[in-house]
Amino acid sequence: MTLSGRYFILLLISGFFYSCDNPHHTQSDSDGLVLEKTSDTPPMNVIFILSDDHRYDFMGFTGKVPFLQTPNMDKMAKEGTHIHNAFVTTSLCSPSRASILTGQFSHRHQVVDNQSPVPDRAIFFPQYLQKYGYETSFFGKWHMGEHHANPRKGFDYWVSFKGQGVYYNPTLNIDGEEVEYTDSTYITDLLTEKAIEWLGKRKKDKPFFMYLSHKGVHSEFSPAKRHQDVYEGTKPQYPPTMFPASADTTKYNYKDVPDWVKKQRHSWHGVDYMYHGQINFDEFYENYNETLLSIDESIGDVLSYLEENDLLESTLVFYMGDNGFSFGEHGLIDKRHAYEESIRVPLLAYGGGQLLQKDSVGQLIQNIDIAPTILALAGLEKPANMDGQSFVPLLKGETPEWRDRIYYEYFWERPFPQTPTVHAVRTDKYKYIRYYGIWDINELYDIENDPMEMNNLIRSEEHQPIAKELRADLFNWLERTGGMQIPLKEDRGARFDHGYKNTY
Repeated sequence: MTLSGRYFILLLISGFFYSCDNPHHTQSDSDGLVLEKTSDTPPMNVIFILSDDHRYDFMGFTGKVPFLQTPNMDKMAKEGTHIHNAFVTTSLCSPSRASILTGQFSHRHQVVDNQSPVPDRAIFFPQYLQKYGYETSFFGKWHMGEHHANPRKGFDYWVSFKGQGVYYNPTLNIDGEEVEYTDSTYITDLLTEKAIEWLGKRKKDKPFFMYLSHKGVHSEFSPAKRHQDVYEGTKPQYPPTMFPASADTTKYNYKDVPDWVKKQRHSWHGVDYMYHGQINFDEFYENYNETLLSIDESIGDVLSYLEENDLLESTLVFYMGDNGFSFGEHGLIDKRHAYEESIRVPLLAYGGGQLLQKDSVGQLIQNIDIAPTILALAGLEKPANMDGQSFVPLLKGETPEWRDRIYYEYFWERPFPQTPTVHAVRTDKYKYIRYYGIWDINELYDIENDPMEMNNLIRSEEHQPIAKELRADLFNWLERTGGMQIPLKEDRGARFDHGYKNTY
């Protein structure tokens, strides 16, 4: 075959994949934002409130933390709908936030860590809302690779900050202009104030979508001054897997805990050397719960505004965490791994007039489902390149066909090399976790009977068929969705991790 012939075939192939990834791209509509209307009912206003590192059971009504009071989250759960089996596809800030905006798995949108920027070709669901008549706004943490806070596509009004931001005296980018705040201005309060201010000034003849994306409760936790020390002296309930030496060996199969987990105990993200010895566990736990209080108050302020302005009938409010967080389980803190406290998140829905017919939804929901759900509330079909699906029927009390398992992926990061590349599949009954590139043991848990993941069944002869089945299922999913590539990133700067600090 001639060189020109090969080139022609490459052009055909590249055009095919481009059209597959952009199914609505046509010559007559170059932005690729064409969707079918699925409903003639008035589009619903939507407010999506996202917090950072809030694990699924740290809310007052769950009873997990006896002293924790979250009256506004409790209200959403009691008077609205609590989705109690909500998960992320990757338990890390940037990948999770990109999955929320694109409706795609991390290996599809390619934001695989906190340094990877969103590809230019990515389409965020608010772009569709804009095109079909919504007024849109964004407030808070973006944090996807880029080292700036400039406005991003999909939003008519923009308020953000660089990277992780700060808790006190932030600098905000407001529609392209940087504004510095002083006098102990607290970020959660400021973002809430700006969001409510926008609600009052928006165009009243258009439906609206507001994305309130908090920094809290990201470490290193720093509560509002009014909440400092309100939980002073309270004691954590240490999980049974936190101290293996004192654990019941008949229940905790510590010998089959992966070696990387055991070693991580003495690291930045381990209970024996937390943040390289800069803080103790009890103080860390207290600060987290105190910092969470301002997030709950923010939710309350937004709900109060909607109630006072007769907007609850026409507005559905979601509250969600971007990933979970460990507090001593298996000797770990932070997230990234595939244990329950890392991959599960709070998800609440409130308002929407008569839409919500269920006080609790038990099906397996993931962050990739947020985008198609909000589009459905706008009366729009799901774009073909989204991996998630709308759970509006579940909120309505209907019984559609639904997934019976969720998939998880995390890719090794050089800044925090303690956690390896992880892939996992979880059903209502079992969870299988596979580690890539290390000589270590994989994990299989009977989640139904062992919710604390204390007994790794990977050696159990009885459970070999289920382990084999779930492993095959995991690879079928990766093959089916184009996830068989492990991303390689360039090393930057000296090493930070304990034991090898300042080496190259």
